[in-house]
Amino acid sequence: MDLQSLTLLVEILDAGNLSEAARRLKMSRANVSYHLNQLERSVGAQLVRRTTRRAEATEIGQRLYQHGLAIQNELQAARESASALGEGLVGRVRLSVPSGYGQLVMSDWLIDFKRLYPGIVLDVLFENRIEDLLRDEVDIAVRVIPEPPQNLVARALGPVRYVACASRAYAQEHALPTQLDQLSGAPVVTAAVIGKQLRISAYQGEERREVVLEPTLISENFLFLRQAILAGLGIGLVPDYVVQEDVRRGEVLTTLDDWRLSIFGTQMFMLYMPNRQHTRASRTFIEFILERARGAGAGGSS
Repeated sequence: MDLQSLTLLVEILDAGNLSEAARRLKMSRANVSYHLNQLERSVGAQLVRRTTRRAEATEIGQRLYQHGLAIQNELQAARESASALGEGLVGRVRLSVPSGYGQLVMSDWLIDFKRLYPGIVLDVLFENRIEDLLRDEVDIAVRVIPEPPQNLVARALGPVRYVACASRAYAQEHALPTQLDQLSGAPVVTAAVIGKQLRISAYQGEERREVVLEPTLISENFLFLRQAILAGLGIGLVPDYVVQEDVRRGEVLTTLDDWRLSIFGTQMFMLYMPNRQHTRASRTFIEFILERARGAGAGGSS
């Protein structure tokens, strides 16, 4: 068994299937399968259970995966140490952030981070996928979810505060809802999960209620949703940071302020793999974002 074989095993299990591992390694699938078979013969045990869609580690495979991952991270740390002699911090961080929170809140943080650490390459994905969010070679993901997955490290970035709001022009022409149930029949402008019935959860003290919504406009792009709210297309249900400047200027009015509203969850989390020994670049980035989030005292959207 050599380092190349362990690297192959790590890539297969990180990718989730042989075809994706072959793409990442720039090898044919048949070649990946051959080298995996050779590794399993040398060990004398099955390391990976293959199905048509997935590749999952056996118990022995998981142990070897941990060793391979640790060796890879030590090598990366050694490279960083060598590169950093006489220079600033270097490395690469691949990050997945929600489209709305990433654009409207985190963009300034990421730019400030790059100014402080010009030698670190930031590879930023703006997306809202939840499923397998760390399989696409992502080091760190930021998401709003009701409960973080047990197989990931979750660092809280802050609460998520939704507001019910509308433009001043809309409010003058139509009565703003004053009761939660009125939202179910209102022209709602918001984001939604495709294929799922949209519900908003509302909290007041110990009371918790849910209202089924039938939006008139749905989008994952929160900049577009803000435009639609300002255009008077309906009642916006969006995170507070989306319209906070418009509210301050009096262009947007809020309602149902006695309720704490939530659609996707009440907390923003930073997520990463627990068994991955992060590089100095990743560790520095994690602490930087946590500090910024504490200073901002605000959560975000999905």
